[in-house]
Amino acid sequence: MFIEVDGVEKVFDVRRKTGFLKRERRQVRAVDSISFTVARGEMVGYIGPNGAGKSTTIKMLTGILTPSGGRLRVAGIDPSRERTRLAHRIGVVFGQRTTLWWDLPLIDSYRLMHRMYRIPDDRYRENLDRCVELLELGGLLEVPVRQLSLGQRMRGDIAAALLHDPEVLYLDEPTIGLDVISKAKVREFLRELNGERGTTVLLTTHDLQDIEQLCSRVMVIDHGRMVYDGALAGLHEAGGSERILVVDLERELPPIEVGSAARVVKVEGPRQWLAFPAGESAAGLVARVAAEYPLVDLSVREPDIEAVIARMYAEKATA
Repeated sequence: MFIEVDGVEKVFDVRRKTGFLKRERRQVRAVDSISFTVARGEMVGYIGPNGAGKSTTIKMLTGILTPSGGRLRVAGIDPSRERTRLAHRIGVVFGQRTTLWWDLPLIDSYRLMHRMYRIPDDRYRENLDRCVELLELGGLLEVPVRQLSLGQRMRGDIAAALLHDPEVLYLDEPTIGLDVISKAKVREFLRELNGERGTTVLLTTHDLQDIEQLCSRVMVIDHGRMVYDGALAGLHEAGGSERILVVDLERELPPIEVGSAARVVKVEGPRQWLAFPAGESAAGLVARVAAEYPLVDLSVREPDIEAVIARMYAEKATA
């Protein structure tokens, strides 16, 4: 296995003020004895609510943080002990932060990374040309990073993470704040990267569409513990989650009737909300609504990850 995580824990000491000149010290267990393996070339979604331990896990996998317990290996390397050696084999993109130099043109950041990673010239030019073409960065190379939009900067960060041909790519919220077009570009690029080069990808995100379009496997972490590891369809079944089809009709009508495929959960004038199982395709439902009702517009809303996990716990509690 390319990534091996066995009983890994991360505990932080937290101090807070409890009175004048008094502080209380307590331990926070951010990651609580998790275990999993990832094969070379897999694309795996790693999801959970805010504060679940996702980013902490990624930081341990890169060597930024040292585990408090357990065993962790990436390509046979202990990240915290051989961080420099591992750096040449991994790429990391944190959606909330940038690895680019803020006041420099984008191309200057890439030139600096060329030297830092000691990338052979031919390999650097080949990788840069490929990233520029597929991520549509050609018109942005001379633009200072601080002047780029969030979507442009995110595409720039992804290119920077791939210049040295990493064997594994860690993506922490890579589509956060991006518009629909930018998200589509990033997803398509990642699909091609994985398909053509077999790059292993571990993706953390709050957007279930990222997972659906990129990953065949999803792991769910909550309160530092692994609560699910399997196919996305199985996660939806375990949590009983639903997607919402928002339908705008030409005029106000009684609740839409589409048999057992869906149920109307809300009606406001000509707009109706239909819930249907998240594991099912929306195509059939959309076709029936379009054929039987005067349709103006429609959209599909994905289930919220926090809601899916909450339902999982609710079902376990009542079982």
